Amino acid sequence: MDITRLTIHELTELLREGATTSIEITESVFKKIEAVEERVNAYITLTKDEAFKMAEKADKDIREGKAGALSGIPVAVKDNMCMKGVKTTCGSHILENFIPPYDATVVRKLKEAGAVITGKTNLDEFAMGSSTETSYFGVTRNPWDLERVPGGSSGGSAAAVASDECIAALGSDTGGSIRQPAAHCGVVGMKPTYGRISRYGLVAFASSLDQIGPITKDVEDCAIMMNGIAGYDANESTSVPEKVSDYRAFVSRDIEGWTVGIPKEYFIEGIDPEVLSSVNNAIKTMEALGAECREISLPHTEYCVAIYYIIAPSEASSNLARYDGVRYGFRQKGEEDLLDMYKTTRSSGFGAEVKRRIMIGTYALSSGYYDAYYKKASQVRMLLRNDFDEAFRTCDIILTPTTPTPAFTIGEKMDDPLQMYLSDIFTLSTNLAGVPGIVVPCGYTEGGLPIAVQFMASHFEEGKLIQAASAFEKNAGFARRRPEL
Repeated sequence: MDITRLTIHELTELLREGATTSIEITESVFKKIEAVEERVNAYITLTKDEAFKMAEKADKDIREGKAGALSGIPVAVKDNMCMKGVKTTCGSHILENFIPPYDATVVRKLKEAGAVITGKTNLDEFAMGSSTETSYFGVTRNPWDLERVPGGSSGGSAAAVASDECIAALGSDTGGSIRQPAAHCGVVGMKPTYGRISRYGLVAFASSLDQIGPITKDVEDCAIMMNGIAGYDANESTSVPEKVSDYRAFVSRDIEGWTVGIPKEYFIEGIDPEVLSSVNNAIKTMEALGAECREISLPHTEYCVAIYYIIAPSEASSNLARYDGVRYGFRQKGEEDLLDMYKTTRSSGFGAEVKRRIMIGTYALSSGYYDAYYKKASQVRMLLRNDFDEAFRTCDIILTPTTPTPAFTIGEKMDDPLQMYLSDIFTLSTNLAGVPGIVVPCGYTEGGLPIAVQFMASHFEEGKLIQAASAFEKNAGFARRRPEL
């Protein structure tokens, strides 16, 4: 038995029965990393020494009856979340050697739950991308086909889970950056409600959109991870003091009598036929489970890409202004004066995609254009949120495709930013509206590439998402399939 292929809940049972130890699991995971990492490039930094210390402590806690929800489980963390004493690069040259003096709240919570942190995973630079091709530390490859992208920006986390280089991982989602790579890598990914999980210690991209969430091998593991990281944090101003459910209690419940909304705006020309077929089969599965699937409308969906690519770059322009070569991070040497130092440091330190978004955002926020761009986009964003509020008055959840196509080949869209941006066309709306979304495998192409369905729910209804996704997963039959590297 390859122990790295098991889920959190399966391993937890073995650990508590004494059938294995965290040390054994951690050794197996690092052997898997050694075997496949050179081809996948899922990690930027491995924390092997720290991981074995954590595993030793987890085994002790389990023996003494002090086990946490994640005790002994190897978990990877996207490299835009601070971990004390460990490099946090954001996939960028400008933060190549930055070592934070504190843990992000989610990292602290993982440690308190007994998780074994295996390392920091690769990502598009500053989480700006849909393919994990813009990282300063090289391209991450899709474990299902090493010539294809894993999606982005959390491509390293999704690829690590899919290739069994960890048991679960954390990603961040600003416009689909958990859900799109989870879909392309055949695993489960959730973007929680904005404010459900603390962003303290997450390096900011677009502060009104960013949200941390889990990437896991099945829906039950997603519930376990959510139990470990969700909750109010006084350190984080947008964290919401909303009661946190026991998400695992929603696993294996039926959905008979539910109403599932199918938004007509998400079934458009240009969707790959195999994706469309798999999503239509997912709708039939939900109906077979006793749900009523009915067409709904989210009329402002057509503006999502335009809204997002004003709001996100504008906030990025503001957030990334702090990387100036003065206080921390990379600094270009040989400058003649202060202005030259700023210019050369930022020109050399940031990659092309980050610079493109900074320029777009700076323009949108500039004098004379703020009202025409950022303010107008924010107003239309509220109309989109109202669409969702109206929809959830008539349905329990919404079902959509996750991506318009399966994973595309490396380099295919790098020279066409608009085509790259359209990769997230079905995931942007949840971030703009602040609602939660989850993706679950729902099929495979003839060539063996994963396809996923997306479920959305109203604010703070992650339990409903887990209930729906779990019911679907158990009846659709795609949860246990893994790539062979």
